[in-house]
Amino acid sequence: MEIVWLGHSCFRLKARAGTVIIDPYQKETGLTLGKQSADIVLVTHDHPGHNHDAAVSGARKVVKGPGEYEIQDILITGVRTYHDNQNGKLRGRNTVYLVRLDDIVVCHLGDLGHILSSSQVEELDDVDVLMAPVGGETTIGASEAAEVISLIEPKIVIPMHYQLDGVRPDLDTADKFLREMGLANVEAQAKLTVSKSGLPEETQVVVMERRRS
Repeated sequence: MEIVWLGHSCFRLKARAGTVIIDPYQKETGLTLGKQSADIVLVTHDHPGHNHDAAVSGARKVVKGPGEYEIQDILITGVRTYHDNQNGKLRGRNTVYLVRLDDIVVCHLGDLGHILSSSQVEELDDVDVLMAPVGGETTIGASEAAEVISLIEPKIVIPMHYQLDGVRPDLDTADKFLREMGLANVEAQAKLTVSKSGLPEETQVVVMERRRS
């Protein structure tokens, strides 16, 4: 499976079973998504930085909430969470997605705004790749992200939803998260190719370059 980061919280997962795009964004983010196509689009919540499914062509299914879905041999579980630590009173609801494809389990936390409960963690079992917001302000920040990672225990962590090239200066940079994880000088990757046999034994942080198309 190939993973590409399109910026902000948007990722493209390309596997034998099909292509999934998560959280396509509108221009309000300050970034340009470009032309995208996918079989499935996942939207974690209805905010402009995450809900631009109209920008993705060819989608057989657009998923916008909790539940269990099976689309062309791709299994998707949506878990209800919140965009803040007050049960959604400030910013509303958020859906965490678990995507199973090519024997890899990918978890996208969306704009998670709180530490996961034990029951939510139980629903997010056997995660191989975790996409976690780390920028703070409107989501969990560096220290909270580190705590969530320790609860989920993924093999690979990809930080997202942080300040990028001067865009969203209200958010922290990825460096703050890397320091929290005890890392420095992490070289960004243009794409990530993941196989079950190639997964690391211990949790590894992968920083990705934003793909512009």
